Amino acid sequence: MPLTVFFAIIFAALLHAIWNAMVKKGNDKYISLTAVVLGHIPISIVVIFFTPTLSFQSIPYIFISAIFLSGYEWCLLSAYRLEDYTKVYPIARGTAPIFIVVLSLLLFNVNISKFELMGILVISFGIIILGFQNIKTLKNYPALVYALGTGLFISCYSISDGFGGRISASPLNYTAWLMILNAAIFSILLTIMKKPDVVKKVFREGKKIFFIGGTLSYTVYGTIVWAFTQAPIPLVAALRETSIIFALVIGAFFLREKFTLLKTVAVLTIFLGVILLKFF
Repeated sequence: MPLTVFFAIIFAALLHAIWNAMVKKGNDKYISLTAVVLGHIPISIVVIFFTPTLSFQSIPYIFISAIFLSGYEWCLLSAYRLEDYTKVYPIARGTAPIFIVVLSLLLFNVNISKFELMGILVISFGIIILGFQNIKTLKNYPALVYALGTGLFISCYSISDGFGGRISASPLNYTAWLMILNAAIFSILLTIMKKPDVVKKVFREGKKIFFIGGTLSYTVYGTIVWAFTQAPIPLVAALRETSIIFALVIGAFFLREKFTLLKTVAVLTIFLGVILLKFF
């Protein structure tokens, strides 16, 4: 993996942690997440006008990814109804790279070295253990199922984006159209989940997350889609999840969260995984 791609992914991971901290700090996760999803629209419209037109062949991948993204959002919000954010999210993000590796090896015959595979698994393990800070999480089976479902959907849209981005001729334009379509589907999803009033509340209570969180989230997604065109999908997806490290640091310094022994072990484990990915 080229060094520029490596650092671009790490930078995207930092931005991912920042907008996630904004969601985490919000009192209502529905409003915060909706603000981010709808906040993709303004920046996406700007990008569409200032980037090359995407290829016709990539359009089906936009629809496929939008469906998977909607599944991810539905599972994530469903999990939040049953369990705390700090327990659900690490399980979802940590299992995603594992699902991607399995699908890539079984369906697409992707070549991954032993050290790269070890690095991905170590990173995933370091993230997943954060979800088990309370042993009761393991006993909340519905929340666990939704968290695993979230991870599976992440892996599916990541693979779809990898293939779509590579043939799009413009990863940023591809991302822009995907974000607009996802925002439309997500609005319908809120109605199905009997939360149609959330959209109105976004513009009363979530303007900051709408503009800042939405722009940051688009930047992260677009960077990762571009990275998929430069490096193997499983490696990019695993490195992206280093955002958890930045999230823990932000939580400790800005949200006054305790940096426990478990969190320290998780960070060191993730660092080890990154070293295996990059230097072996």
